[in-house]
Amino acid sequence: MQTSFTPAQLSDPHVAESEKILRRCVHCGFCTATCPTYVTLGNELDSPRGRIYLIKDMLENDRPADREVVTHIDRCLSCLACTTTCPSGVDYMHLIDHARVHIEQTYRRPLADRLIRSLLAAVLPYPARFRAALALARVARPLAPLLRRAAPLAPLAAMLDLAPRHAAKRPERAVPPDSALTRGRVILLEGCAQPTLDPGINAATVRLLTRFGVAIATPKGEGCCGALVHHMGREQQALAFARRNIDVWMREIDAGGIDAILITASGCGTTIKDYGHMLRLDPLYAEKAAKISALAQDITEYLATLHLEALPKRDLVVAYHSACSLQHGQKITALPKLLLKTAGFTVRDPAEGHLCCGSAGTYNILQPDISATLRRRKVKNIEATKPDVIAAGNIGCLTQIASATAIPIVHTVELLDWAYGGPKPLKLNS
Repeated sequence: MQTSFTPAQLSDPHVAESEKILRRCVHCGFCTATCPTYVTLGNELDSPRGRIYLIKDMLENDRPADREVVTHIDRCLSCLACTTTCPSGVDYMHLIDHARVHIEQTYRRPLADRLIRSLLAAVLPYPARFRAALALARVARPLAPLLRRAAPLAPLAAMLDLAPRHAAKRPERAVPPDSALTRGRVILLEGCAQPTLDPGINAATVRLLTRFGVAIATPKGEGCCGALVHHMGREQQALAFARRNIDVWMREIDAGGIDAILITASGCGTTIKDYGHMLRLDPLYAEKAAKISALAQDITEYLATLHLEALPKRDLVVAYHSACSLQHGQKITALPKLLLKTAGFTVRDPAEGHLCCGSAGTYNILQPDISATLRRRKVKNIEATKPDVIAAGNIGCLTQIASATAIPIVHTVELLDWAYGGPKPLKLNS
């Protein structure tokens, strides 16, 4: 793609990077075939190629975002299916990230939208606030139909619909003494939304890792990885979260050495692996951020290095849902399924596995109609495999899919923990 940025514009490193990304696009349109919003809406401007044209025009002319640009950028899930498909290697992730920051800085949203986005940014990354909000949502759930009738308030209805009907049980996380652990030492990201919605995931991870001789460091002071606000264009808040986590983890690394930083929510994993890029221009954090990104691993990546033994076949069919942040963001596709098969499960791939389920961080709240359409399509394909259970590696997907099917859905690591001596996942007992 030909561009015409001025030398003055290219003196901004963010613009210079976006210009290089834009130049890689060859207009081929392969991305349209795998873009969930284009497949759903059929509008060229709701495809990666269409959004690239909008971003180019906005940045090249150095103008504030307008309503049309914001509409189509907001509809992007950041699922990154386009990056898997693109033959030219267009770095769409960093281009859309830059566009969202530009929108946040130059566009004044309608009041209701501003308030809802501020509410999400002030609540979701903070576990105590999130737990309080979920408790309130369970009381306010009957208001959802009323809120849904007023378009500006539809996101509030979506929040109430998605909120679990019961508070999550908080299991114990017993860790054996260090003397019993010899195979490695890791940090396990506690996170923000996941331990609030389903604390059993990290508990299963701790049981499984310690059973195989891996010590787990639990540094104090870490928190949200920044993914939720990063994808809302709130870059300074996202970078503040990143710097805090880097400081906490670097102290632990310097004190005792760490083999890996493990993440069980793939949406968080994609962002933490990008810390090096996010902070590349920060002289105080660039080197440390790159080190943290190099240490970050999805839990399935690390488990694969432990060479878990093959177990006898068990009578349980698992439909594996490949989270976009795992398959497109981190390019991890085969490992989770291989681990499940090694553990004795029969694994089935739903049709259209490359298409997003519609969760995408806060997307199922901010774009409830498109999200619901994608969810129906995803659940239909999953149910067609006739599974006993659904497995996925991202809390957003787990929550989204669970809201539209009676088939139990659990994190991949919960099935692996059960197979290798842990308790049966609670959702399989109900």
